[in-house]
Amino acid sequence: MTIIATYNIKGGVGKTSTAVNLAFLAAQSNYKTLIWDLDPQGASSYYFRIKPKVKGGSKALIAGDRDLDGLIKATDFENLDLLPADFSFRNLDLVLDERKKPTQRLKKLLAPLSEEYDYIFLDCPPNISLLSEAIFEASDLLLSPIIPTTLSLRTLEQLKKHIKDNKLKNIQLLPFFSMADRRKKMHREIIESLAEQHPDILQSIIPYASDIERMGLERQPLGSYINKSRSVEAYQSLWQELLAF
Repeated sequence: MTIIATYNIKGGVGKTSTAVNLAFLAAQSNYKTLIWDLDPQGASSYYFRIKPKVKGGSKALIAGDRDLDGLIKATDFENLDLLPADFSFRNLDLVLDERKKPTQRLKKLLAPLSEEYDYIFLDCPPNISLLSEAIFEASDLLLSPIIPTTLSLRTLEQLKKHIKDNKLKNIQLLPFFSMADRRKKMHREIIESLAEQHPDILQSIIPYASDIERMGLERQPLGSYINKSRSVEAYQSLWQELLAF
């Protein structure tokens, strides 16, 4: 089982669309796949037309009163399940803080699912917190979308520093460009210069495109309503890169 967290300190960079589309592609490739919507806004749950509600809320979940198995919902797509969000997830930091070894809690909750799923995608809220520490401990890959702008690059440096300072050696950071608009000179220049400075950045570039924005109207992964487009090909390329890790 491989656990992939789509994470960035900054919001609005395409974390949810990445998690949803990659989970869909994994399922289409016949991998048993789960996406866990950890963001209290519940965007992933919304895209899959599943009510963002967890019985007992975050307290019951983190306390272990409910097994994850009993909370998982099937989506409309074969091989793809979802563990929905809950608005109480806004308090996950406080709930984790009440537990012993709080940063190990998500990892412990996910461990029993290793026989059921090949891939688990964590759609993460944007912050550095106790929850993010638990996400780092639980994940194998930290997939971080970055917009080619100065502020987004700054958050990448902050994230790299945090990983280094806290000696998080068991997780691999995989940044990639998201919401890129090659019509903008600044975007083109940053993509070119950053690729030279940071060879760890993945080659796939997700464009800023209207068909991705349509996901909110269609309430489906991109590949389920569009067979071919630049965006579809970009996510497929990103998925192929992930398979190499």
